[in-house]
Amino acid sequence: MGIKVGISACLLGQEVRYNGSHKRSRYLQDILSKYFDYAPICPEIGIGMGVPRKPIRLITTSGNNVEGIEAALSDDNSVRFTDQLKEYAQKQAHQLSDASGYIFMQKSPSCGYSRVKLYHENGNPLEVAQGIYAAELDRLLPLMPKEEAGRLSDAMIRENFITRVMAYHDWQYNVAYNLSPQALLDFHVRYKYLLMAHHIKTYQSLGQLLSNLKAKPLGEIAHEYIKAFMDALKHIANRKKNSNVLQHLQGYLKKHLEKDEKQEMQNLIHQYRTGLIPIVVPLTLLNHHIHKHTDDENYLRKQKYLNPHPYELGLRNAI
Repeated sequence: MGIKVGISACLLGQEVRYNGSHKRSRYLQDILSKYFDYAPICPEIGIGMGVPRKPIRLITTSGNNVEGIEAALSDDNSVRFTDQLKEYAQKQAHQLSDASGYIFMQKSPSCGYSRVKLYHENGNPLEVAQGIYAAELDRLLPLMPKEEAGRLSDAMIRENFITRVMAYHDWQYNVAYNLSPQALLDFHVRYKYLLMAHHIKTYQSLGQLLSNLKAKPLGEIAHEYIKAFMDALKHIANRKKNSNVLQHLQGYLKKHLEKDEKQEMQNLIHQYRTGLIPIVVPLTLLNHHIHKHTDDENYLRKQKYLNPHPYELGLRNAI
């Protein structure tokens, strides 16, 4: 069984859009469905709007203040669906408490996670905002990784999102559902270098947080930890930060590698850092040396940084 992930139903080919169409994504349905167990949701259908139906849009009288944003019929501002969409999000948040991610349909006034067109009541375009349902779900499930389908065409954003989903799933099933000091410490050990690659200040601060597990109740420490952890993973791991981590990991092998092997590793890290090759090249060699020179219980083999998501997805081939 795959990892439970919420998704806008139209992305799976369901004809639920206002005009009776869909926005099927072959990548999401044909590739990621091998690893994700989707929970398809259309909030507009969920609140009783039919197919086809009149389109809605976001309107406001108070700029981008989320409290002043409403979902209304595009041709009649007096007909609004804000409260229904928020109540539906509250219902779904309960159903999705065990989900590890959510993929939204972009630009939707209900589901859009970012940059949805926002209008003044008089029809003048303003800035952009979140869809009503998406914003409420984000408020209720702040830790859950969320992304828009359209942005997943970017290789770095796609890799980042799937990394976050996999890490959050690990947390849910190996820490949160059976919290103990050892489970929390083991999780941190697995993700130390992934954290370093994404946000080194959080890597340092979380190490300090876990240095004294008796300072606060364990549940409080765990909540503080995972909030900072998930926020840190939102930062993209760029070539400079990844190169730093690769060099750190190679350092553990310095007693095992011959001079020419060390030089080869350094050359590949430099070529990656300067943009000549993708990260999969130095990582493949590093993994080779780690498995050649260490045993199954070795600290290096536990590092999620080396394999944060299924290798078959090829997510690091293009970054």
